[in-house]
Parts: sequence; structure tokens; C-alpha cells
Amino acid sequence: MTTVRTALRHHFRHFNARTLVNAAEGWVRLLDRDGRMMLAMAGAMSTAELGISLAEMIRRGKVHAISCTGANLEEDLFNLIAREHYVPIPDWRRLSIQEEAELRDRGLNRVTDVCIPEDLAMRKVEHRIIELWKQAQAKGERRFPHEYFYELVRSGVLAKDYQIDPKHSWLVAAAEANLPLFVPGWEDSTIGNVFAAQVVTGEVSASVVKGGVEYMVELIGFYRETSKNHPIGFFQIGGGIAGDFALCTVPLIKLDLGENVPCWAYYCQITDSTTSYGSYSGCTPNEKITWHKLDVDTPAFVIESDATIVAPL
Repeated sequence: MTTVRTALRHHFRHFNARTLVNAAEGWVRLLDRDGRMMLAMAGAMSTAELGISLAEMIRRGKVHAISCTGANLEEDLFNLIAREHYVPIPDWRRLSIQEEAELRDRGLNRVTDVCIPEDLAMRKVEHRIIELWKQAQAKGERRFPHEYFYELVRSGVLAKDYQIDPKHSWLVAAAEANLPLFVPGWEDSTIGNVFAAQVVTGEVSASVVKGGVEYMVELIGFYRETSKNHPIGFFQIGGGIAGDFALCTVPLIKLDLGENVPCWAYYCQITDSTTSYGSYSGCTPNEKITWHKLDVDTPAFVIESDATIVAPL
């Protein structure tokens, strides 16, 4: 029987295809060295249902920490409880402005070729998580954004509403493993907006949710302790804050704390942002050497392609 591995090695011989194979083999070599992998996830990968492969990677111990946007954190949960009510838009490239407005008026939020139903996804999570924020406030407790999501998943209150097999939810797998999770810039997500609104109206205090600097301190601790015994790799899907936030942990420790820690031991980015002047998302791995993020011998790969195709492979 032909496996995915043998098929890729046979057919993916040049250009981005070959880089994909080299990057995958590099990931294997990192794990063979008892390494650890940090996954940075931007874009709309949760709505693209990356959880089908990522959850299994977490359960098999091949992903050891995640840095993701607030949108990816919440959209995996939306997908878990409302997928049957998502509205596919197969001809999304031809939508008119009026058709977009009609989707909006129906309470549908479009993510490329599918719409998330606001009432059956966002609002259902909103009511449950507001309760957790208020409970934390009453107890004088503070948690990171993802810890409230973990608590919601572990409580089982949403289990009756699951509309996909939970083994395809990366958030469920992460909560079960208590995976280290970092969500920089969480405030720009839907549920992050809900939290800000609750603070404005005085329903909850801003102090019940830990912020970005505290996430960075937590990440510093993770890198310090993990790198003592394991090389740590970095697999980046897309660009933006999910990647930049986590990557800069190493130069922070080296330059601002004056401590000697190893650089990231592997680097791969899937991106459709072409290399250009001043583009963080499009900068090459070599440029990261000058910022003390990678070293001259770090295996580094850039796959210029569509992450919804490349990442599962």
C-alpha cells in the first residue's frame, strides 16, 4: 500500500514540493533527537479544519506547544459545536457587495468559502465563557485566555452540542494534554472583543484575564526549562503575531536577560507572502540570523504555498 510518505517522496521532487519533503524529514530528525516542536498558527486554519491532522499530532506527542491567534483558538471551538450549521459558499470569488451584506444580515460571518453562524457559534460560547470570567472575578482569580477555553472544554457543558468528532478538535486534544498554549493579541478575536465589551460595561474586571506580557513571561519560562534538555523547533503557518511573538523569545533571553540559551533548532514557515522589503511575513530565514532567532546551522525551510494544502501533508 502506498503511504503518504512514499507518495510525497516519489512525486514531490522539486521547488516548493521538494522543500515540503525536506521540511517534513527535518521535523522527523528533530523528534529523533528527542526534540520538541512549537507550532505557530496564523490565518484561519481552525475554520479550515486543520484540527483533523493537528489533534492527532498533539495526541502522538509530535507538537509540544502552540502559539496561535485568538481567532484560531476560538474558531476550533466554534467548529466543534456548530459545524452542521456552517453555510458553504462555493462561488465565494464571485460574491457581490450586496450578497456580502445579505450574508451579514443573516448573521453569517464569512471566512473565505464558508460562513460561521453568529448565534449558533459565537453567542453560544460567549454566554458560557462570560460565566467563567465572572466566577473567576468572584474568587479573585486570574487566568490566561486559553485557560478559560480549556476549562470550558474540560467541564463538558458543551459536549452535548458537539457536531464533529472531538478527536478532530485540536483544542480538545490540547486541553486533554494541558499543552502549553500562547495567544498573543487575543483581544482582536471575537471572544476577545466580547471580553473588552464586558470590561467597558463594568460586568467584569480586566484583571481576570492575563495579558500579553504575562504570556511572554510564561513563554520565557517554557523555553528556558525545555531547552535545557531538548532542542526546540519552530513550525510557522502564516505570518503575523502568532509567529513573531514566539520567535522573539530567544533573542529576548539572550540579549535582554543576558542568558545563554540555544537558538531554535529547526525552522519552517508555510507562507504565501513573497519576500519583499520590510515584510516580516515574507522575510527569509537568513534574515532571522541577524536577530539572534536562528543560527547558521539551523535547518530552515520556507514553503511558498497554500497552508491549507501543505500543513496536513
